[in-house]
Parts: sequence; structure tokens; C-alpha cells
Amino acid sequence: MDLFETAGGFILTAEVPGLARDEVEIHAEESRIVIRGERVCGQVPCEQYHRVERGHGRFSRTFMLPEPIDVDNVSADLQDGVLTVTIPKANGRGTRRIDVS
Repeated sequence: MDLFETAGGFILTAEVPGLARDEVEIHAEESRIVIRGERVCGQVPCEQYHRVERGHGRFSRTFMLPEPIDVDNVSADLQDGVLTVTIPKANGRGTRRIDVS
């Protein structure tokens, strides 16, 4: 995951190949973003795996931001396996779950 700051907010990008929009959960509150999900291991009938490089199972990442955020205007988009969360800066407080479009 990459997190960078712009003049008006923060941008978080994460590679989540194989996950659908409804398999990613994003929560925003005050100055924190939490991203959760689960990648289920695709059971392929075989005798032995020779290499497994993609992570499987549940994941959760929490990012503490240096400034309060405008939770009402946080947005998320998932395209080609890349999740982009746009997080505007704000002076207010609040909590909200973000739907991925």
C-alpha cells in the first residue's frame, strides 16, 4: 500500500488483485483509515504446490494520518486490481464506512 499527501488531502493506493468490491471494507474516522479484507485461497486440485507467492487470508491495515479528515467525502474506487482511496483533509470529526465503487 502507498499513502501520499496532497495540498487538499491524502491518497491511498493498494494492490488487491482478485478481490471484488464487496470483499474490501474501508472505515474512516477522525484521522484514521482502516482497510480490511480477505483473500480466499483458491483450492486447485494438485499433488503439490511448487510456489505460492500471493498472500491469502484476512488482512487489516490501519493508517494514522497527521491531520483530521473529512469522513463524509472520503471515496474509494477499485479498478484493475488497484484500490484508490481519496481522503480529503478537514477540521471536523466523524466516522463513516466507505463503499467501494
